[in-house]
Amino acid sequence: MLQNSSIFVVRMQDIRKISKDEIAVFCENSGEPKYRARQIYEWLWEKSAVSFDEMSNLPAAFRSVLAEEYSILPITTDLEQFSDDGTIKLRFKLHDEKMIEGVLIPADNRFTACVSSQVGCTLQCAFCATGLLKRERNLDAGEIYDQVVLLNKYCTEKYSRPLTNIVYMGMGEPLLNIDSVLESIDKITLSGLGMSPKRITVSTVGIARGISKLAERNVKFNLALSLHAATDEKRVKIMPINKGNNIDALVESLLQFYRATANKITFEYILFKDFNDQKEDANALIEICKKVPSFVNLIEYNKVEGLNFEKSTPEIRQRFVSYLENAGVTTKVRLSRGKDINAACGQLANKN
Repeated sequence: MLQNSSIFVVRMQDIRKISKDEIAVFCENSGEPKYRARQIYEWLWEKSAVSFDEMSNLPAAFRSVLAEEYSILPITTDLEQFSDDGTIKLRFKLHDEKMIEGVLIPADNRFTACVSSQVGCTLQCAFCATGLLKRERNLDAGEIYDQVVLLNKYCTEKYSRPLTNIVYMGMGEPLLNIDSVLESIDKITLSGLGMSPKRITVSTVGIARGISKLAERNVKFNLALSLHAATDEKRVKIMPINKGNNIDALVESLLQFYRATANKITFEYILFKDFNDQKEDANALIEICKKVPSFVNLIEYNKVEGLNFEKSTPEIRQRFVSYLENAGVTTKVRLSRGKDINAACGQLANKN
């Protein structure tokens, strides 16, 4: 590892980026039995080890060999913020000094980790703080996994309970980093974290080819689509991604996902004052829900500095709920948490 001022150039390969079979080959070439690979993998993904010194059932000499050949690059907690409502936001530092954020959201008997999949974002949704940042890079599976580990640690320490749910709704678009996202879910569900895929939700702004890829892989987790407007004319005004992924294309891919997984889709819909909160907007949303087996989460808009959106009034919101429910659409209002520390939906931007 070379040091130049505050910049570190990593020469050694991160061992979490290679397969168990590759580790087994290294063990054999180092004169160790192949079962050492299983032990190493358990330390990495079940016990969440961040150094080779922790691997106490490996010979000390072999631990030194591993440390000379490979690195482990865990994320670290750089800043913690605590909301009056119990929400905890953590800013994480990556090995290359870049920053991301994750959130622990307590609600009744649910403790949800909201994790990021990219440093920044390219999609420039008009209402989102993360969209004001440039995308610097994708996270690897280990960096996503580490967020869950650290948020679970805060959860058990503060609430004496482990996480119950995980949502990929933090910084970035998960389906533009689909391979790392899927690998991280494998590690989270198959490791000592013991999380069922049914308690994991991946949220997308709507990448049709990515949704189709999830269907082809017959994934077991839940899918949410950030819709926020139910016509192409309105949606493209706030979500540029709609130019190449219009509503018809999304409906087709969502139906493919449902046929493959039997999991209903959650449509996320932020209510913006005088933009998408009228009866004609509800009717357009109802038409989509008739085509796609789904639920609707109505979300109040969380103010982002410098953006000229306002949330709908409680009266308009309740009227919108009534429109949907009267049409047979299962609807839930998701109240924001962590607004006072910029941890609510659409507010993550590495802001102190």
